[in-house]
Amino acid sequence: MEQNLADFKVIGISIESTNEGEKSIEEMGKLWGKFYSDGISEKIPNKESDDIYSIFTDYESDYTGKYTAIIGHKVKSLDDIPDGLVGRKFEGGKYTKLTAKGEMPDAILDIWKKVWKEDKELKRRYTVDFEVYGEKSQNGKESEVDVFIATE
Repeated sequence: MEQNLADFKVIGISIESTNEGEKSIEEMGKLWGKFYSDGISEKIPNKESDDIYSIFTDYESDYTGKYTAIIGHKVKSLDDIPDGLVGRKFEGGKYTKLTAKGEMPDAILDIWKKVWKEDKELKRRYTVDFEVYGEKSQNGKESEVDVFIATE
């Protein structure tokens, strides 16, 4: 389902990664672990909601190249970025919304494999793609996570 989204701002923690050799699975697992173990959510000011955003941006090329991953919250302002965290503003625009349904993280991996397979058909922009972990994201086999892919 296509949607037009407004610009948005996020504060969180980040890493540079790649999908090569499934490196991102291990690195994203560590980043999620740090997000929870270090209580990052509680350190973020001006949150718009409790939804957690997992963002993929600064693409070197396409899904086979390096990119930056950020886990954090959508915020009203970037005026107060705590030490050790990053704050970024992202452009809105046209997005294709997909929903991962089922046990996480397997369901989210399945969605990304589908996105990579349909890369050309989706006409990806490779600007910013993101996942939104809301109320339904922690329901075991009934979990749902929305995935937004920037498209032309």
